[in-house]
Amino acid sequence: MMVSRPTAATRESDPAAPPAGAGEYVEVLKRFWGYESLRPLQAEAIRAGVEQRDSLVVMPTGGGKSVCYQIPPIISNRLDVIVSPLIALMKDQVDGLRQCGYPAAAINSSMSMGERNEVEAAAARGQLRLLFVSPEKLMTPRFLDWVDQLGVRTFAIDEAHCISHWGHDFRPEYRELRALKERFTGASLHAFTATATQRVREDIIAQLGLETPNVLIGRFDRPNLVYRVVPRVRAAGQVDDVLQRHKRQAAIVYCITRKESEGMADSLKKLGHRVAAYHAGMTPDERRRVQDGFSAEKIDVVTATVAFGMGIDRSDVRCVIHSAMPKSVEHYQQETGRAGRDGLEAECVLLYSAADAMKWELLITKSVLESGAPPEVMVGYIELLNHMRRYATLAKCRHRMLSEYFGQRYERPECGACDVCLEEQQGLEDASIVAQKILSCVYRVGQSFGAVHIADVLRGADSDGIRRHGHERVSTFGLLKDFDQKTLVSLTFQLLDQGLLTRSMGERPVLSLNQESWRVLRGEQKVSLNIPRTAPVSKTKQEEDAWRDVDAGLFEHLREWRRELAGQRGVPAFVVLGDSTLRHLARVRPSSIDALAAVPGMGERKLKDFGGALLAVLDAFCAQHGLTRDAESEDAASRPQRRPRPLPDNVREMFKAGLTVEGVMQRTGRAESTVWNYLTAYVEQERPKDVARWIPPDRYRRVTDAVREAGSARLKPIFEHLSGEVTYNEIRIVLSHARPGSVAS
Repeated sequence: MMVSRPTAATRESDPAAPPAGAGEYVEVLKRFWGYESLRPLQAEAIRAGVEQRDSLVVMPTGGGKSVCYQIPPIISNRLDVIVSPLIALMKDQVDGLRQCGYPAAAINSSMSMGERNEVEAAAARGQLRLLFVSPEKLMTPRFLDWVDQLGVRTFAIDEAHCISHWGHDFRPEYRELRALKERFTGASLHAFTATATQRVREDIIAQLGLETPNVLIGRFDRPNLVYRVVPRVRAAGQVDDVLQRHKRQAAIVYCITRKESEGMADSLKKLGHRVAAYHAGMTPDERRRVQDGFSAEKIDVVTATVAFGMGIDRSDVRCVIHSAMPKSVEHYQQETGRAGRDGLEAECVLLYSAADAMKWELLITKSVLESGAPPEVMVGYIELLNHMRRYATLAKCRHRMLSEYFGQRYERPECGACDVCLEEQQGLEDASIVAQKILSCVYRVGQSFGAVHIADVLRGADSDGIRRHGHERVSTFGLLKDFDQKTLVSLTFQLLDQGLLTRSMGERPVLSLNQESWRVLRGEQKVSLNIPRTAPVSKTKQEEDAWRDVDAGLFEHLREWRRELAGQRGVPAFVVLGDSTLRHLARVRPSSIDALAAVPGMGERKLKDFGGALLAVLDAFCAQHGLTRDAESEDAASRPQRRPRPLPDNVREMFKAGLTVEGVMQRTGRAESTVWNYLTAYVEQERPKDVARWIPPDRYRRVTDAVREAGSARLKPIFEHLSGEVTYNEIRIVLSHARPGSVAS
């Protein structure tokens, strides 16, 4: 008999509404992971887990989904089962949790009998709080009986989109999970995914049989990602250009086919990159070696089909490149979401050609016909493909298009983090004239040839094919000899995308004119064409903010130390400490265990395990290079680079409306340090009567009392007097507000 549950509720992230009553959750967060505040909707998701109420949580990659199912069993002192799709993903998750001192384990087919017995014994003794398992393993009768005996009544399904036919990684075995509701009386199910449209969300709820679930939907936008779409001309060379901006950093290059992934790896290897290919045609051992090499930072770049990524928990991927267009926006969002999971800046570049959409149409048609699926399935997949095609071809803010695709409004007029808003798209001069020449060539060769042949005629190529057909004698021969073949093919496909040309389907597709083609030829319609950008790409505001005051030499030194420590422990480097923590260390340069404890990402277990060793590394490097310590604790007035920056009018209005610092971060996409600087500027310029909406009155009083008791209005003495219980940012706001003459009467 099913227990009754409250009515279903759907809530989207509201950055202006901080979670209430989450003190106990934050204590656990600080103890294990070293962070002092929850992100939007995390408290609500955790509460659903604690109360064992069904839930569907949709948060972008890097948005903190894992914490939502990791904290409840600690609070409730119980064992929960986590369904995870891949062994490699389970391993990274368990390794990361154990490094934090969290009692977690996994059971999978790669383990020996002795290892499985050890995990089962630990679970029986009540020593575990999380147990990771695949859906195939979970749904075996023996395993179900065992977890029933353990009293498990809460199951979290990670990558829950896999259960939906309309999700981007459908896995039939996920469909069996619905039986959990029938097998375990009163059990609660909690589904987590990063990307899900309304249709996918409804399908997840139906397939899992969730009972009046709490549906929590975070913001789909990833403000730390920079999106660029570039016409594909020379794929390997263009990929190399992007990777040069991310030397010795983690990058993934997605290709459509296995052959393309191997060819791309070979080309990049010749250009000096530490690279390996990855695809489903490799043996499990080969794939594991690539995955382990990437996690251990021995490989910087992986060229892969979509088989790679879901099993990678690496948080510091700085670049994701698509050498060809994926078949849906969901796939694109999921794959680009593997960049910047640590919240730091990352770049996502799509090399696009209309040929990609045509290739996908053929593959989809063949697959659906062979499967015997009804026609509406093919229509649905083609619709998804066309959404992706529009994203790649329209000159519209990329962040806005992605947000709106997933049903969310994008509040900002421009993102400042895509090729469109950064005005990076490079239009071709005399595009209409070039278009007329291409269309005329299609007509002159009898509308019976493909794009490559048209390009060869236009550039005046001396080839057997051209001579065989006598096309060296047509009037358009050599008319665009200053362009190379690949550029002309790219321009021709752009005309196809704009509906100015027609292309037949089949093994030997040919180009032909249509009514719109003749309008261009008669000069009745203007044409815009893009060519790959040649000017250097400038840094975005996100990149500038993320690296502000970071000593780059120390950061690289800490990366090398982290790599060595990870090797000794047999875990991926990012599991030891994330890049965001290393940058904070390279910015602040703490000189004591207490100061180190204030660094985000330094939980109790990590402080105990290697806090002393980390301080020794900082001591030696700072002494050798003459760097000061505890940089964050210096008085802001003595550090020009920390003075409040000009206050944008839209931010001024947000603070007037009462938005929190986190709320302004969400709305503007700016870094936390930048928003605190904005708030300091707002307090000094607007002189609000009180600052209670940002600094609780009791903390305000503690700071003003500390000023009097410490006899100083400098940051460091106040911080130390308060034993680090009030942050430097909060102290700075109180000092700005309490300064004589700074507060409106």
